[in-house]
Amino acid sequence: MLELRKDLFADERDDNLKEVGKGTQRQDMLGHVTGTSSYFDDHKLQGMLHLKVLRSAHAHARLRRIDTSEAERSDGVRRIIRGADVPRNLNTLLSLINFGKDDEPSLAVDKVRYKGEPIVAVVADSPRAAHEAMAKVRVDYEPLPSVFDVEEALKPGAPVVNEVYPKNTFTYHEVYDHQKLRFGDVERGLAEADHVLEQRYQMSPIEHAPTETNGAIAAPDTNGRYVVYTSTQALFFSVDTCAKILDVPSNTFHFIGGTVGGGFGGKVDTLTEPLAILAAMLTGRPVRYVFGREEEMLFGPPRGAERIYIRDGVMRDGRIVARKIRAYFDSGAYTRLSSYAAVKCAAHLPGPYTIPNVYGDVYCVFTNRTPATAMRGFGITAMDFAIECQMDKLAHLVGQDPMEFRILNAYRDGDMKAHRREAKNTALIECVQVAAEKAKWPIREEFKRMSSRKDGGGIRAMVPLTPREQAPQRAAAAQQRTSYDRGIPTPASSQPPPPPPPPPATPAPSHGATRFSSVFGTRRR
Repeated sequence: MLELRKDLFADERDDNLKEVGKGTQRQDMLGHVTGTSSYFDDHKLQGMLHLKVLRSAHAHARLRRIDTSEAERSDGVRRIIRGADVPRNLNTLLSLINFGKDDEPSLAVDKVRYKGEPIVAVVADSPRAAHEAMAKVRVDYEPLPSVFDVEEALKPGAPVVNEVYPKNTFTYHEVYDHQKLRFGDVERGLAEADHVLEQRYQMSPIEHAPTETNGAIAAPDTNGRYVVYTSTQALFFSVDTCAKILDVPSNTFHFIGGTVGGGFGGKVDTLTEPLAILAAMLTGRPVRYVFGREEEMLFGPPRGAERIYIRDGVMRDGRIVARKIRAYFDSGAYTRLSSYAAVKCAAHLPGPYTIPNVYGDVYCVFTNRTPATAMRGFGITAMDFAIECQMDKLAHLVGQDPMEFRILNAYRDGDMKAHRREAKNTALIECVQVAAEKAKWPIREEFKRMSSRKDGGGIRAMVPLTPREQAPQRAAAAQQRTSYDRGIPTPASSQPPPPPPPPPATPAPSHGATRFSSVFGTRRR
């Protein structure tokens, strides 16, 4: 049952609720307990073919030659799909809202950038026939130097993982190589502090391990359309991504999602649908593309590894006066959603605590690892872990109870956050008090009497003077080209590129439906 402390938050919520706090049966509960819930893989279509993908054996290598001639002659093989067969072979999910550049091929063409990257798709009458044909594909690799550590990837001379981002960092607004937060003078705050504590926190990649692996079934429908049964968590993202990659209007597809057999963020990327649809287009038959368990565990996108450095200045009375954070998100070989995770992380600093001097640098870094993706609060979860571990260590350093230490530093209504927004409806103090009460953890009376609604504002509401930094110069706009696009690379020219023409007032849609962007707050195609 949900408990709300009406003595503390009398005006926060109407008690006349119909569902919250009551034991209401889930809509899909009966199907789950009787085993009758329908999943995408329950659809068995007549004449269905099966697609399997040959994956890279190297973390970083140039593809000298790919020979599929023997595989094409194998029994039961209906089609071999190469990168040149994909209409638009480069994509990144958030490009649908103009956030980032297309950097990931559906099928590798000239290079592979992580072990397990898809190279060739085999479409056959059965999974066994597809696997046997895959074994006959010959790939001549030229291994290249690899980098697997985020800080090593940022050093001069490190191998370039992703040519779209040659410095191995995602570029924000075509200028910035990381997310910044500056509030007050952190160096002065650290110099004035009685104690300074610096710690390093490391989180490893985590596989979602859903019971149902990633997969999709695509089948030709009437009027040149295709019906797609899919395990995706992000149905509309998947529709528009497939429309973009296959270069057709989004109303070409009828996507049917239904029950997801476990996702947790790992089924946000559109991994199987584009190739399944393309295979259905090329063969005129239904096509099933499902990750095997080994594929899911080894090559399914994990929660990205994160490395976080926190340096705090604290006074003897327990007040934190400065916090300096440097964080690295391991995006793997391609962007996926890691660039967004870094934005979320910077927006969450410095945690729910009033600190007058805050400095944050958050990098999205490319390495030769499997591309990372969303997972349960990604961008915040690891940072929360690091911050709260740091709070315990700081409390121990100054000899204070960790509960009381949090109450002392917690946001109060009217305080100024490091993002220059007034703190409102804060409740950390009350949450800590209730947690201590239920855990029978003793805290002193003066801390029991503290409130999030008192003693905030005033000097705590001031925006401190912050040293200004010189902004980097925006690079000249140029057409995006990469060596692994479908087109032929444009020769380098000694002449600077002409300025791009101004965009039309109402751009013509290329695919998809008009959507609202939560990042930019604008409507776009």
